[in-house]
Amino acid sequence: MTKSTLLVGDITIDCKGLACPMPIIRTKKAIEGMLPGQVLEVQATDKGSLADLQAWSGNAGHHYLGTAIEGEELRHFVRKSEPSEMKQSTVFPDTITNDELELVLSKDKTAVVLDVREAAEYVFNHLPGAISIPLGQLENRFSELNKQENIYVICRTGTRSDLACQLLAKHDFTHIKNVLPGMSEWKGSIATSI
Repeated sequence: MTKSTLLVGDITIDCKGLACPMPIIRTKKAIEGMLPGQVLEVQATDKGSLADLQAWSGNAGHHYLGTAIEGEELRHFVRKSEPSEMKQSTVFPDTITNDELELVLSKDKTAVVLDVREAAEYVFNHLPGAISIPLGQLENRFSELNKQENIYVICRTGTRSDLACQLLAKHDFTHIKNVLPGMSEWKGSIATSI
């Protein structure tokens, strides 16, 4: 028996081929129907799902157990918490729409846009001048950001950027806004890095 065959969840969901926010949406739906203490296995191919599931689990109060990587497949394991361990889901309150951000950027050339998508997402289309720090690396790269600047945090749909804003706020960043709905509906100018 190999190490990977020892890893089996009580319930398994297939999120292979899906991108953010779908693995989180499916995880949330599946875990709602589970008993406390049961383990959910989330099979995915999106590399960003690692940071997404870690952040979502911590935010929701569930226990992120770990991820087994087998080739291109990631097998995430999340234990459903007891009701007493659960946290109320929070949504970062300070938001800005794509259109409002486009207006800010047209007037303020020093505005800081933080893109928390994975590097592969960023290189193919991002806002000109945006700083790329994937959500999973953010906590180790706070020093690259100035707590006194206005920071507009963007991802593909607003899910990862919401989690990033909550993380930044916990570390004393006070001038942050989540950009909604994010790059999936951005109509302004974009840049590439390839």
